[in-house]
Amino acid sequence: MFRVERVLARSPSTGAEHDFFCIESPSWVNVIPVTQDERIVLVRQYRHGSQSMTLEIPGGLVDPGETPADAALRELREETGFAAPRAIAVGDVNPNPALFGNRLHTFLAPGAQRVGEVMNHGTEETAVELVAIEAIPELVRSGAIDHALVLAGLYQWEILRRSGGMP
Repeated sequence: MFRVERVLARSPSTGAEHDFFCIESPSWVNVIPVTQDERIVLVRQYRHGSQSMTLEIPGGLVDPGETPADAALRELREETGFAAPRAIAVGDVNPNPALFGNRLHTFLAPGAQRVGEVMNHGTEETAVELVAIEAIPELVRSGAIDHALVLAGLYQWEILRRSGGMP
């Protein structure tokens, strides 16, 4: 999934050479699934790095040969048991330019509906929660949603919604 690489690189401003450590990873996706009744499908899951339960939008790695949009719909189905007819690009960001060279692609999945069961893999422990769109700001303010990459995707979506560029 990840590989740490030591790289000798020259500074573009000073010309000095330095060792850097980079983490190679496939690109990631996040998906904001919205149901017909304007609720967002969230995933509560244990994250070992923070040793805590987190509340997130579904997401994961883009598999080889897969488009980010296809990965978003696949992750939605696997992590929540929900499906949506399409994935609309919200935006993409560099998750951490100091260490990673990959991208995080965020998609909106309108019309999400339950079609099956959650398909956890390995150590995944998840629970699905449906939350009204208008409740999201309070979940962010209270710290209930505190995953930086989830917040980035939700913020991108909010900016587009406010400007009339996205449902």
